[in-house]
Amino acid sequence: MSISGAPALAAMLHLTPHEALSGVFGSVSLASWIFLLVPQLIENYKQGSADGISLAFLAVWFIGDITNLAGALWAGLVPTVTALAVYFCFADLILISQCLYYNFKNSWKARKASTRSTQTTDSAEQPLLGRRDSNIGLPGSHRRRSSARSHRESVNRRDSLASIVEEESGGREWVKNALSIIGVVAVGTAGWAIAWKTGVWKPTPLNDDAGTTEVALGAQILGYASAVCYLGARIPQIIKNQREKSCEGLSLLFFMLSLLGNATYGAGAQILFHSVEKEYFLTNLPWLIGSLGTMVEDATIFVQFRMYGDNSPSAVV
Repeated sequence: MSISGAPALAAMLHLTPHEALSGVFGSVSLASWIFLLVPQLIENYKQGSADGISLAFLAVWFIGDITNLAGALWAGLVPTVTALAVYFCFADLILISQCLYYNFKNSWKARKASTRSTQTTDSAEQPLLGRRDSNIGLPGSHRRRSSARSHRESVNRRDSLASIVEEESGGREWVKNALSIIGVVAVGTAGWAIAWKTGVWKPTPLNDDAGTTEVALGAQILGYASAVCYLGARIPQIIKNQREKSCEGLSLLFFMLSLLGNATYGAGAQILFHSVEKEYFLTNLPWLIGSLGTMVEDATIFVQFRMYGDNSPSAVV
């Protein structure tokens, strides 16, 4: 081995499994959050509608991201947390803007169609009634009824075939989502490996006095406020799904990436695998609550996808 490779070897030998896990988890979490909103943006575009997602969910989540950013800056958390908070605020605005656009557009079309329908209802009813009456007793009317019955049977057969195709398609979508998750994990891991090899990423040393560092009360309050917002944001979406008995218009991959991002962040990236010191843990407790707490709500939404999936074949991206 060349002399130039000696520092890299030394770094490799001094990199503990604890530090490596912290780096990998952090990189996977970052990759999850970067791609998080893309599936829902694509789903809204494909549907031409944002009726499936609750605006209250997005609004409360956006408030949580703003308070998270402010708290992270005030508390002086690691740069990854701060950069991610900035990115997510912009991403939230993009998704909210798209939803408002589709809601306004579809509402305007609905009002226009309703006005047109009201104007033509009276004139449309009379001829239809006349045509129905004129068929009674005429030659060939029984044949027409028989033909209509055959048409209905044919439609029922097609519906049955369509439901089978939809079930098979749903199975394929689950596989695609699983492969997407594996891809995000691979991208995050590869990103950490490249950053480590090039010296961009280095283990963050913990000073002896790190555990006694005082955090401003305002930063703690903002941290807990963001945690409350994150925990409360999904409640309107869960209620909406339950009320409508459908998850149509929602991207399952969106919530899968959210679960992955929260799990890797909360379980290792910036907190547990970075330090197990009590004071460090308590300092980051609000962010831990916000991450791990929402995993329970994500699991609830997964159950709803399972329960109402048959009513929303296009819900999976």
